[in-house]
Amino acid sequence: MIITIDGPAGTGKSTVALAVAERLSFDFLDTGAMYRAIALAALRREVSLEDARELAFVARLARLEFDWSIHPPRLLLNGEAVGHLLRAGDCTRAASYVAVVPAIREMLVAQQQKIGSERANLVTEGRDQGTVVFPNAELKIYLDAAPQERAHRRVAQLRARGEIVDYTEILNGIVARDRRDATRSVGPLAVPKDAEIIDTTEMNEPQVVDRIVAKAEATRVMAGSSS
Repeated sequence: MIITIDGPAGTGKSTVALAVAERLSFDFLDTGAMYRAIALAALRREVSLEDARELAFVARLARLEFDWSIHPPRLLLNGEAVGHLLRAGDCTRAASYVAVVPAIREMLVAQQQKIGSERANLVTEGRDQGTVVFPNAELKIYLDAAPQERAHRRVAQLRARGEIVDYTEILNGIVARDRRDATRSVGPLAVPKDAEIIDTTEMNEPQVVDRIVAKAEATRVMAGSSS
């Protein structure tokens, strides 16, 4: 069974997807980390984030692997564990440029589909999982929330890590990223067909997780009874 969880930045996709995977004993795929890893590689090589050809070149040289022996799986960039570096502000900003390069999306979509074919049960999160990567997934979820709430969450997250951030700047960045994600030519952010839309603005994480787990268990029962 594959469960896709899509949505814009700041809706809690990663934390919710991980919690759902743990509750169901599924594997967890953080596709955003893959784009951030390419962004980290680009920052290290000091290439222009405006140069799509340079970014694609960096992506072709980067070797991304997941260590599935631990949970959540550890992402390795050219053999180096980089998970602790990927949520920094500069990496997140760079990832928004990486994510709009068609050649990079093509590479990473192929890798994600390969992972989906190899892992028996998977919860995967991103912006195109239910629309492009796994259009035939058994359960599709789309998380949403008001931009202002998403900005508050992101500010709290970054400040908890000791970063000095400005709410207005974060909000403007989220709105701009939403616009870029929705209008990009490849894998645009969109509500997948057959997806259940969950507005998390007034919901806490346990409530969202409970709702998705209940939906997953009901879907599994229905699939079993129809087979």
